[in-house]
Amino acid sequence: MVFYGNLHPGIVMIGAKPVPGSDLIVAGFSPGHGQTEHEGAVFLVDPRAGPDDPAAARRISRTDNFRDPWAFSERWFLAAQDHSLVLLDDQGNTHDLHRLSAADIQAGLHCHEPRPLLARPREPSVPSRIRPAEATGRLLLANVYEGRHLTGVTPGEIRKLLVLESLPKPINFTGGMDPLSYGGTFTLERVLGTVPVEADGSAHFEVPALRSVFFVALDQDDLAVKRMQSFVTLQPGEVTGCVGCHEHRARTPPTTDTLALPLAARRPPSRLEPIADSPDVFDFPRDIQPILDEHCAGCHGYTATAQGGPYAGKLILTGDRGPMFSHSYLHLTVRRLFSDGRNEPVSNYAPRTLGSSASRIFQLTDGSHHGVQLTAAQKKLLRLWIETGAPYPGTYAALGSGMIGGYAQNELVHTDFDWPTTKAGADVLERRCASCHTGIRTLPRALSDELDISFWRFDLADPRLQFSRHRLFNLTRPEHSLLLLAPLSTEAGGFGICAGQNSGAGFAATSDPDYQTLLAMVDAGRQYLAKIKRFDMPDFEPRPEWVREMKRYGVLAADLPAPERLDVYAIEQEYWRSFWYQPPE
Repeated sequence: MVFYGNLHPGIVMIGAKPVPGSDLIVAGFSPGHGQTEHEGAVFLVDPRAGPDDPAAARRISRTDNFRDPWAFSERWFLAAQDHSLVLLDDQGNTHDLHRLSAADIQAGLHCHEPRPLLARPREPSVPSRIRPAEATGRLLLANVYEGRHLTGVTPGEIRKLLVLESLPKPINFTGGMDPLSYGGTFTLERVLGTVPVEADGSAHFEVPALRSVFFVALDQDDLAVKRMQSFVTLQPGEVTGCVGCHEHRARTPPTTDTLALPLAARRPPSRLEPIADSPDVFDFPRDIQPILDEHCAGCHGYTATAQGGPYAGKLILTGDRGPMFSHSYLHLTVRRLFSDGRNEPVSNYAPRTLGSSASRIFQLTDGSHHGVQLTAAQKKLLRLWIETGAPYPGTYAALGSGMIGGYAQNELVHTDFDWPTTKAGADVLERRCASCHTGIRTLPRALSDELDISFWRFDLADPRLQFSRHRLFNLTRPEHSLLLLAPLSTEAGGFGICAGQNSGAGFAATSDPDYQTLLAMVDAGRQYLAKIKRFDMPDFEPRPEWVREMKRYGVLAADLPAPERLDVYAIEQEYWRSFWYQPPE
């Protein structure tokens, strides 16, 4: 955090230690999110170039399989490498100091954290900044308008901070975020409340201790102006602060009067103001879909209604389930109707380009779009859902479940490639559709076929997304699958939009045997999903690994028999509360 924070993506910088007699530090740089046991390259980092300059880091090792470097000097280092402890010089040459025996290696042991046994001066004694009797810490923001990338934000524009919490995750099955989001957030976020920002841009407030919190700067309409892309955790009773919003880490608070305190510092800290009539953790089917059903699905659905439609603007906002997400959630995402930052290596967005201010869904629900206007309560729910990362499920129990073509360790599982119905459907698609869908593959041949689109990082401008499996297959109402409605004639109740219909690609009637084959293909997916269950379906059961973790954390009794039904939302709330700091009595 001191040297780079999250400003420069692509590595986990870990295990930093001082170099004796030098201003430098040595650290491990583990590629990506971090390799196993945080293996990576050994780097020397010079802070004199400034805390944000990547040129200050110089690679020492030649390979990325080192762990836990320790410095004797700027030239010599200890490190763990595979099953050995090695001496490493500043040119990347290694010399084995110790290697585990064949029996130890066979037993799965590795070397870690080498240290020399030698005398050293005792470290300075730093007074404790912790007060264990307090349940909160205090934060002082000097001036929210000070920082990088704040062009166009005028003093007085920001009225409050929305305080959010990134929630602990008990279990993971893949490196991606599915089905928590489609290329977006990896974690659930809780709404804690708001605190005021003074006229001079300062804020002084309490946050719960030992919880991962971050902030969104809000304007007078509670819309996002700027969003923090990391989080901060305070110890009990700790007092800390920041200069502004995404400021350079070497910057100090500007002032013309050294005796002038920020306005917020002249009063006691604010307590979080809870947001009434709103969930703290959002769940799309439960909290957002009812709004879409009331105001949007009439036109943006699969059938004509009194309001209009069907398929207005080629946008579907019904809650029908696809192989992984609901169709409304998928369409909102790929049509960019909300701005959540996606899974992009950007750490400092321009003002009003992230969150509610940048989300087109609000422009379409303010009365200007065919008179559609949300109530104040509905706007609040939609706004807070976006600010909390726009998740699909509101529970981690959804992970690894309820998906046809989901992922385990980044590999497709629960696939349908070998199902007889899928093979028959693929044959129809080849005979009836391939002549028009040429070049880049644009029609999935299975409910699990991703069309080579990355499931965790993709370009929203990719033309293949309009033919995504998550969009074409309707596992709630198979006959309303776009795969069937697009080539079906309007006389037969379809959309009649497939090019080449007159050349035999389209279906004149639902009695066409090939139509029935594709319908059977989708219906097999419906039946399978009804068997494996999704988090928002009746009688959903979480995976046993999730139950195991709830037992390990003491949330569920260790001897709990297999229950018929678990309230995963209530159980997970108790799991999160188990991490809350409680001062000793």
